[in-house]
Amino acid sequence: MTNPTSTTTTATAPAARAGRREWTALGVLMLPLLLVSMDVSVLYFAIPEISADLEPSSTQQLWIFDIYAFVLAGLLMTMGSLGDRIGRRKLLLFGAAAFGAASLTAAYANSAETLIAARAVLGIGGATLMPSTMALVRTMFTDPGQRAKAIGLWSGVMTGGIALGSVLSGVLVQYFWWGSVFLVNLPAMALLLVLGPILLPESKNPEPGRFDLLSVPLSMAAVLPSIYGLKEMPSQGVRPLYIGSIAVGLLFAALFVHRQRTTASPMISPALFRGRGFAPAVVLNLVSTFAMMGSAFFTTQYLQSVLGKSALEAALWSLLPSVPIGMAAPVAAALVQKGVNRAYVVTAGFVIAASGYGMLALAGTDSLWLVLAACGVLASGIVMVISQMTDLALSAAPVEQAGAASSLLETGSEFGGALGMAVLGSIGTAIYRHEIPASAPAPAHETLGGALAVAGQLPGRTGEALVTAAREAFTSGMHGAAIAGAAVLVLAAIAATPLRRIHVSEASPAEDEVTESAMAVA
Repeated sequence: MTNPTSTTTTATAPAARAGRREWTALGVLMLPLLLVSMDVSVLYFAIPEISADLEPSSTQQLWIFDIYAFVLAGLLMTMGSLGDRIGRRKLLLFGAAAFGAASLTAAYANSAETLIAARAVLGIGGATLMPSTMALVRTMFTDPGQRAKAIGLWSGVMTGGIALGSVLSGVLVQYFWWGSVFLVNLPAMALLLVLGPILLPESKNPEPGRFDLLSVPLSMAAVLPSIYGLKEMPSQGVRPLYIGSIAVGLLFAALFVHRQRTTASPMISPALFRGRGFAPAVVLNLVSTFAMMGSAFFTTQYLQSVLGKSALEAALWSLLPSVPIGMAAPVAAALVQKGVNRAYVVTAGFVIAASGYGMLALAGTDSLWLVLAACGVLASGIVMVISQMTDLALSAAPVEQAGAASSLLETGSEFGGALGMAVLGSIGTAIYRHEIPASAPAPAHETLGGALAVAGQLPGRTGEALVTAAREAFTSGMHGAAIAGAAVLVLAAIAATPLRRIHVSEASPAEDEVTESAMAVA
């Protein structure tokens, strides 16, 4: 490996194998990745205490919870492209400093407005950290086998962080105060700021061209309205506001694509999609997060509202599937390295995930272990796919554009997750409303939570009957969504079969092609 201060350029020597320094650096990169993924769910248990302390309005409470994910999704492409231009390590360290400062501000916020602003800055920091970590993995691990293992670890940490965030917040809020859920970020960010300049190599596009400022608002206008509409529909229903929001997002998405195809120096080069396997990898990665988040919409409610677990109990139970999930990506990488065609591994991952949905479709109103097993099987298959698609996409992208390629993968994941919740959530909600007795009070027809709240106000057996009917209706809705999710995954498994013609060595651009692409972009 070259000196950490050197800049990555087009190499002509065979891929060098990473040593202890690079693997240690990967461990350092896992810290910000873990924390960024945890911050998606870290307020899960803290919201009640925040509400009691800061007394936010209902609108402010929603923004406290959602602003982080919205800002993160909206800025991913901008930050990925910016890292390619100014240096991924530089952007990573800037993001770590911003993330740490915002965490400290959030921990001691004395008003809802301050907390919302701090969460927005956390989203900005997260948008710099996520594509930078993935792009640095691409530049540090040039050997295909080692890169596949590193990306497998990256995928496992990313998936595990989301589950760990809710549990950690529950423990911290129980024994400390709500601000402690933000303070845990500080030691990791401080360690990154100290060790990052020592262990991480600087890398950037040597000929990036000028930064297209117009693409920044276009990209945000494409992502934010679409994500907003998709996220709101499962809980609020299909309303004109949300349909219009998605339509506005799609309009700006078309304008953004047109801008990238016509400007001399695009934020996201269309040449990326000419890399063999890149476009299929982005699409299949999106389908994977569609399935993952679509199932989470139901399983979290099932554990709490159907089985009656407390929020902390549900979070602790949900950690059990993490054991097989943590093994999925390394197993997938090992199979590919042993000569199993990547397409077969990806297809198997989709089939395994579809089987998890099939198990979910068999659950009754008292099926804790079956649902936990289904979650483990489904997520294991999805992680197999995500790790392989991430490796394929980064291998197909020129190293000069690793940040932009990483940001596209991450943005696709955000869209996939929101789409999964919208589509599968809407299917489940429609079935629930059809199955709930017509004589039930109006709030019971909206959501399971509404039914349980109303049932608590009804006398004796009347309330118990409503609870039983609502839980059965929700479980039926989960069955319908699971069948639809399984069908999507089976189709994805079929769509993945052409990948058998793409090997790692073929996906990686030849050195003259990399040079030509970089010159064409500039």
